[in-house]
Amino acid sequence: MINKNLFLIFGTILFLAVTISAATSDSTSTSEWTMFHRTLTHSGSYPDSIDVTNFGKLWSYTMKSSAALSSPAVSNGVVYIGCYDKRVYALDAKTGAKKWSSITTGAIRSSPAIANGMVYIGSNDKYIYALNAETGAQVWKYLTPGSIYSSPTIYDGVLYIGSNKTYLYALDALTGAKIWTFATKKGIDTSSPAIANGMVYIGSSDKNVYALDAKTGAKKWSYLTGSKVYSSPLVVDNVLYIGSNDKKIYALNALTGTKIWDYLTEGFVYSSPVFYSGIIYVGVEGDETTPGYVLALDAATGAKIWSYTVNGKIYPSPAISANGILFIGSSDKNVYAFDAITGEKLWSYTTNGIVRSSPAIADGVVYIGSDDNKLYAFTAL
Repeated sequence: MINKNLFLIFGTILFLAVTISAATSDSTSTSEWTMFHRTLTHSGSYPDSIDVTNFGKLWSYTMKSSAALSSPAVSNGVVYIGCYDKRVYALDAKTGAKKWSSITTGAIRSSPAIANGMVYIGSNDKYIYALNAETGAQVWKYLTPGSIYSSPTIYDGVLYIGSNKTYLYALDALTGAKIWTFATKKGIDTSSPAIANGMVYIGSSDKNVYALDAKTGAKKWSYLTGSKVYSSPLVVDNVLYIGSNDKKIYALNALTGTKIWDYLTEGFVYSSPVFYSGIIYVGVEGDETTPGYVLALDAATGAKIWSYTVNGKIYPSPAISANGILFIGSSDKNVYAFDAITGEKLWSYTTNGIVRSSPAIADGVVYIGSDDNKLYAFTAL
């Protein structure tokens, strides 16, 4: 007979092993969207279906200034977002009631990441902040040489984030202590690090896409595009997809940096791609003569499948549900939902401001900020 105490000990060890493994891998919970584009590889995908038949506003919360480029994160029933009023907000995910706000000394363009009971975010005041997720109290902050537009990614106890003056940082997520830095030639703007294959991937204002060893910061490879890279990388099956301000979308071998294909668009690509059913989706800003549009490309070849033109420019990144509903905002003040396979517009909602925030999805609710100073929550009513 198995000793009962040994059985309990073994069970406890197994539970802890599973818990630790889950904590260092991409989340699969439908109630969590804990970082920009949700997962370490920046999938931007929600692992459940969304029904937009009777979709509408659940609530909105008015902030002191616009959400601008910050995207929401959702954890334990709380929505977190940064704001141009220098504050980080924590709101009840179901009702929109404010739980707390915490002020920095600079406008916030960075999107929050949630881990270890803390909210991590960068600010234009050059600091990276760690705040208590329950109270908003500051746990630590780390000073960099430049403003922080990049959004943090947390992996295996390490926080990765870029500064617009030179460096990509790896910091101890619990203490803020520096582990390593990697110097780019012109810094990192809004590109957020993705993690896969033991590597950190990021785009830089020096026109390069970089792959670095996650433990040491040693460069594995770099790929030179034709302009600044504001887009964040997406990694799927050892292929890295990213946009550049040379008006191209690239597919690179994630292990070697070799170009697989590129696609020439009609505008800058600030947006970060998502993947669904063999297709890459991304927003294109447009240019002086061409409005912005949502673009769908064959992930293997880069061939165009469809596009949908809006009445403005597209800066933010899309998010997609398990049943292929694609959400994205536009400078025409609308939040859109598209059928990812056909490109048909299924739903839209007009806010009172430019939508530069990227959507987050949790428990069937789509959260997104607008420059009308509001954070919106949409769901099936």
